[in-house]
Amino acid sequence: MSTPAVKPTPLSNLKVLEFAGLAPGPFAGLLLSDAGASVLRIDRPVRPNSPVLPATDLLTRHKSSLPLDLKSPSVRPLLLSLIRRADVLIDPFRPGVLEKLGLGPDYILNEVNPGLIYARMTGFRRDGRYRDMAGHDINYLAVSGVLSMLGPSKKRGGKPSPPINILGDFAGGGAVLFQGILMALLARQQNGDGKGQVVEANMVDGANYLATFPRFARKTLTGSLPRGENLLDGGCPYYDVYETKDEGGYMAVGALEPQFFGELMKGLGLDGEGWERKRYDKDTWDELRGILERKFREKTRKEWEDVFDGTDACCTPVLGYDELENGDWEGREGDQRPVVTLRESPLLAVKRGAKKEDAVRLGQGDGVEGEGYVGQPLEIGKGGKEVLESWLGWIEGREFRVEGGEVALLKKEPAAKAKL
Repeated sequence: MSTPAVKPTPLSNLKVLEFAGLAPGPFAGLLLSDAGASVLRIDRPVRPNSPVLPATDLLTRHKSSLPLDLKSPSVRPLLLSLIRRADVLIDPFRPGVLEKLGLGPDYILNEVNPGLIYARMTGFRRDGRYRDMAGHDINYLAVSGVLSMLGPSKKRGGKPSPPINILGDFAGGGAVLFQGILMALLARQQNGDGKGQVVEANMVDGANYLATFPRFARKTLTGSLPRGENLLDGGCPYYDVYETKDEGGYMAVGALEPQFFGELMKGLGLDGEGWERKRYDKDTWDELRGILERKFREKTRKEWEDVFDGTDACCTPVLGYDELENGDWEGREGDQRPVVTLRESPLLAVKRGAKKEDAVRLGQGDGVEGEGYVGQPLEIGKGGKEVLESWLGWIEGREFRVEGGEVALLKKEPAAKAKL
């Protein structure tokens, strides 16, 4: 039986102009490019004999680059030509930067491209107390209230601890901006007038939205105690991580429901000791935690895996990226795949060597170097000439030239009607 052909990626006709930035903006662009969008990153030109700084943006899969000096009047016609053809513009700068360059949303949407989705990403709210201040992920989580809920309890010597920069920059930042872009694209289609709009995301509101459930839980028995003393934040002994006999080994326990807790007790050899009945009594949690700590140190992680694999004890190994990347274990879920499975029009593959018949599971296309474990910096200017030809029909030597690391027009572009 032949394998049914998959359809093109869902965003294969989308053109995205991404101004170079760090973390959340590029991550939104990555989500778009992985779904097949043509994403062109606008970079600062590298001047001859200037020091080449190490690449900091590794969220570059399937993207192209074009070096443009945004402050140069001679570059403005070229940039506006790209904006006219784009569906989405990603602004990663602090408030007011593009306005000072004459590229603010009022001008762009009214005079250049009324159909554009003008997507803006900031850390703090644009109208908030901290709007004019610099900050990073940890600061946005701090003022949102979310950071106060993360980390070990104070009585165990803990303090609020950020989860690297996953929650602000990426989950509450780039992923939320991506969601806003998709909603704006749907609204443009649904409204029937072809008009775009401004999409504004910030990491304070994004992280706060993600924290909706734990924030609500603060007013219930699930989360009313101080940080680190509740059911889901490390306070509960049967929802925690335990060290095993081997150095660096850990097992994660999440046996919340009675039937799962029963399976956990059975696997640990603790069934019949009454913990199934006492587990709801928080006064016994410290005692139970001590018992579980001693028990898990009796065996290695591999030995505990052999006990719990295939059971409903909600007890799994804490795997490290080193072992997942190296494929040390058979059957691990370590191959990096598209963020979501679309059975009719899969996203682009990350892993190399996938067969066509595996496109639904692994994504379509050839995959990428590094296979999702090693980020690849995007060389400034790479693929930019091809995008100018694809988007605008321009050919090097006819409409533009590349000289000294910069792109310049050879002649004034004919006036183009903004798309509606």
